Amino acid sequence: MEIEPGAPTSRHAVHLRDVRVWDLPTRLFHWFAVCLVVLAWLSQRMNWMQLHVRAGETLLALVLFRLLWGCFGSETARFSRFMATPASAWRHLRHLTRREPDVQVGHNAAGGWMVLLLLTLLFVETLSGLYVYNDIADEGPLSEIVPAAVANAISAIHAYGWDVLAMAVVLHICAIAVYALVKGHNLVGPMVTGTKPLPDTLRAPRRASLWLAALLLGCAALVTALLAVYL
Repeated sequence: MEIEPGAPTSRHAVHLRDVRVWDLPTRLFHWFAVCLVVLAWLSQRMNWMQLHVRAGETLLALVLFRLLWGCFGSETARFSRFMATPASAWRHLRHLTRREPDVQVGHNAAGGWMVLLLLTLLFVETLSGLYVYNDIADEGPLSEIVPAAVANAISAIHAYGWDVLAMAVVLHICAIAVYALVKGHNLVGPMVTGTKPLPDTLRAPRRASLWLAALLLGCAALVTALLAVYL
């Protein structure tokens, strides 16, 4: 939900109330993904490959869940609500140095593209890693029939994809720091607590059922298990 510049946002002009902008499934996905990315990096550096594989499989299941949650989940988690046009994202970035109250419900226009980029990179990295492991261990039936050139390309994607993912993560962290220091926006706090102070004129976003989240997570885990067997 993008708020137009110039809207009344001062604490002295409007009454603020705490609004739950991020639901529990979205927040849990975010922080578990952070932990699993760190674990995947550490296990690879320490050559703990079994742990590395398990971290990658779990991360893939979470990414699949987040893709489903982006279609059927809570309002602020849905791609249809936060994906803006490139022109809107550029207009938002043009005001990056303007210090103003944070009245954004959910991701802003530029942040939505960062979310899509990170999810895409995580999906490609975990899926290619699943094939690379099966190819080395000769576990998946497809590892025997995929041409060598394709197998090498997948391995290269997994190797270089990590570098691209790392750069995207650094960019994401830098953006959070810039928003905090330049604009005075705390983007981390709401992702921890789920709430942020917003004008009472703004409608609270709709939240989907936790039972639906559990069902989608189960579907994502099942798909991951099947991919681990057949890739």
